[in-house]
Amino acid sequence: MKDNIPSPKGKLGVLVVGMNGAVATTFIAGLLAIKKGYGKPFGSLTQMGTIRLGKRSEMKFPKIKEFVPLAGVEDIVIGGWDIFDQNIYDGALESKVLDPKDLDPIQDELKELHPMPAVFDNYYVKRLNGTYVKEGATKMELAEQLRADIREFKSKSGVDRLVMIWCGSTEIFMGHSETHDSIDQFERGLHENDINITPSMIYTYAALMEGLPYANGAPNLTVDIPALVDLSKAKVLPIAGKDFKTGQTLIKTVLAPMLKARMLGLQGWFSTNILGNRDGEVLDDPYSFKTKEESKLSVLEHILQPELYPELYKDFYHKVRINYYPPRGYSKEGWDNIDIFGWLGYQMQIKIDFLCRDSILAAPIVLDLVLFLDLAKRAGMKGIQEWLSFYFKSPMHAPEVYPEHDLFIQLTKLKNTLRHMMGEKLITHLGIEYYEE
Repeated sequence: MKDNIPSPKGKLGVLVVGMNGAVATTFIAGLLAIKKGYGKPFGSLTQMGTIRLGKRSEMKFPKIKEFVPLAGVEDIVIGGWDIFDQNIYDGALESKVLDPKDLDPIQDELKELHPMPAVFDNYYVKRLNGTYVKEGATKMELAEQLRADIREFKSKSGVDRLVMIWCGSTEIFMGHSETHDSIDQFERGLHENDINITPSMIYTYAALMEGLPYANGAPNLTVDIPALVDLSKAKVLPIAGKDFKTGQTLIKTVLAPMLKARMLGLQGWFSTNILGNRDGEVLDDPYSFKTKEESKLSVLEHILQPELYPELYKDFYHKVRINYYPPRGYSKEGWDNIDIFGWLGYQMQIKIDFLCRDSILAAPIVLDLVLFLDLAKRAGMKGIQEWLSFYFKSPMHAPEVYPEHDLFIQLTKLKNTLRHMMGEKLITHLGIEYYEE
């Protein structure tokens, strides 16, 4: 595959859905700060991570960005959509994630960035009322408007390649329907304004039809429906999702593998979050919370595999709460109480209080995903990119297998995929060769 991957010549356009939200403004402002030398890309695997090649004794650890042909951050050009008409500087100030003094050196560039009107329907996100939205008689008309936006952005910006990423709010819980089963049924549903087609699905359809890889950063049912998975394969485009793995779930994908590795039992895991930003307000609606809850609850079941270890995990109690608390603002607080047991059934507890900023954790994920998806497209990869599970709470996967949630297995999968791309031997961590005669 190595010799068949075109180099990342020219500019890479990144089209962000939810351009004025906390995650997007933090990503965009950070990207500009990094470009101008005012900041460091902490948290980004593509920018700071290394990858081992060959044996440990060989001590070969190149940086990932030097090992695989990734686009440079200096070549990224930003565009996108939002339901509110304000420049990205004002959006960043409103988000209150970054200190205004850190925005001052890049405020001119941020003020020049304006979103395009969004596809939005209050039915799917009930706590928001978009004022900067597209109008169309059918959902297909809205999709065509998005496709026109993509073509116009590419023409005016002069970018050579494009990637789209969803950084918008969580939509209401949506189950699979017949409309989702094939592209013919899906397109019929677009013409007929089928209620089972959400705005996020319309964006995905537009992206794939215009030849863009797509990543879903929210827990919405979006690109993970048969119609759009099949479309991504037909168009030879990589897709990834869903729901950026940031705070509390990141902790779970580290601790739960530890419990299983040591055969420690779990009686209960209670998680609660308090946050006061727009995300908290959206998730205060029970229909949107249901979507997020499904994403957050699935992690432990898949990691601990109670069907294989019934004595340890069969009936553990798992509860997730998200509470809208305006005084907390954009600094989320996540509490976890974990009741475990060990030798002879003796009980123990783990308690965690994680005071984090989800957007600070999510921004480098956005950067990594757009760079890796651009690489995957140039490498001719298509459909679900399971090697990018590392970045998601509910990673997409083939229907015949369970999703892999263990953070360390995910990281091994990601790095082995990069080694495979570049024709290097995969790392098994066996190490037996060091001890044989």
